[in-house]
Amino acid sequence: MAERTVPSDHPMGMQSDDPKRWRALGVIAVAQLMIVLDATIVNVALPTAQRDLGISTADRQWVVTAYTLTFGGLLLLGGRIADYTGRKRTFIMGLIGFALASALGGLAPTAGWLFAARALQGAFAAVLAPAALSLITVTFVAPKERARAFGVFGAISGGGAAIGLVVGGVLTEYASWRWCLGVNTPIALITAAFAVYEVHESKAAGDTRYDIPGAVLSTLGLVSLVYGFTEAAKPKHPANPNDTAVRGWLAPSTITFLIVAVILLVAFVLWERRTANPLLPLRIVLDRNRGGSYLMFLLVGAGLFAMFLFLTYYFQINLGYSPVQAGLAFLPFSGGIIVAAGVVAQLLPRVGPRPLIIPGLVLSILGMLLLVRIGDNTPYVTYVLPAELLMSVGLAAVFIPAASTALIGVGPHDAGVASAVLNSSQQVGGSLGTALLNTVFAATVTAYLAANAHTPQEIAQLTPTALIHGYHVSFIWGAALFTAALLCAVFLINAKKEDVPAEAGVPAG
Repeated sequence: MAERTVPSDHPMGMQSDDPKRWRALGVIAVAQLMIVLDATIVNVALPTAQRDLGISTADRQWVVTAYTLTFGGLLLLGGRIADYTGRKRTFIMGLIGFALASALGGLAPTAGWLFAARALQGAFAAVLAPAALSLITVTFVAPKERARAFGVFGAISGGGAAIGLVVGGVLTEYASWRWCLGVNTPIALITAAFAVYEVHESKAAGDTRYDIPGAVLSTLGLVSLVYGFTEAAKPKHPANPNDTAVRGWLAPSTITFLIVAVILLVAFVLWERRTANPLLPLRIVLDRNRGGSYLMFLLVGAGLFAMFLFLTYYFQINLGYSPVQAGLAFLPFSGGIIVAAGVVAQLLPRVGPRPLIIPGLVLSILGMLLLVRIGDNTPYVTYVLPAELLMSVGLAAVFIPAASTALIGVGPHDAGVASAVLNSSQQVGGSLGTALLNTVFAATVTAYLAANAHTPQEIAQLTPTALIHGYHVSFIWGAALFTAALLCAVFLINAKKEDVPAEAGVPAG
């Protein structure tokens, strides 16, 4: 007998006394954990995978950005697909697709294959994540139970990154970096099987037209932008290494991709203004509090993802950490966010968003700048740990209030897309920041070696120092991105404590 499908807002949609609701939450939680894990699980494995597949320094960021870019770029469309096609059906399809993409990534014989598999993972995550969030909303209708369910969901979103770093280290060291991707396949398939029996179907009523041109324009525009940054990191004139950085940015391929990106993204905005069913209703982002929140998430995501990338290489290449040790070295950061988030959530209704966001960004900037002190043999406890703790406390004071201000004044019909824009901002920011700062890093290291080393022996001797110099410059750029976020908070966020909505958005990771 076919399962009855009802609109998500129907009073019979998901009864609060449904005996399966907590088992359904368990299924949804596993899927969400897997999505969050995959944003970080490959970070610790990246040095090993880079050596194994011969990935260049300029291209290595695609292992991260191929996932986050398609995830963030398609998240809005994924939410529409879940609403219109059926959230349970989309959830199961997303899990099966994610399992297939993960298997392809684990078997990758070449760098291009791996990048494509990561992009496919991100595309299926973009339909899986909003389906999971929507299913919680329609499964738990009683306010107290819904709050508990979102608490579980939020804890997984916050703690998943730390779990991913540790699991990635363990799998890389004791099995293979390939298992960082392959481990998803059995988990996703088992979760999909449970979802068939434990999760109820629901779908939105009314107009169900998709904005395919908007999705194509925005995604291709972002891919072209990231590819332009990547091209800038590639040496164009090896015979004259002193000109590498300049030539890279001025190379025809770099300029072409950046111009195409601008054209596509401008076309996206113009299309969204005139289409009857926009992927991104511009009224969502043009409000100063909401727009400021999205900009903050984009800028903070840009600096944060890059910090993970460079510290991963610093731990393993410069300090000689094993993959497991590198994963554990990030635990204080993720643990600090989880602990501080509990305190911030209690303070937010009492003091409002600005008194939390502004000091939080100041702490984050100081933490990023502290990383400029690291050297080739500096102790982790006195140099890296204080920076991680400062950033963890500071970012917790940013994420939770900004997730609330992103929903100020949003009506029920726009709540879903407003939350999706928030998640997209973080993922797209991570993609652009990783690509841009990896380009800055590569150019800085190359320029340092060109200026100070003239023989192969000198290059080998000075490479660790050149890497440290590259990290320092990248961390300064990261602090600059955090500073730009601080300016957004100072000049755009003016919400009071009474303006903050009761239910904030939950970042997808």
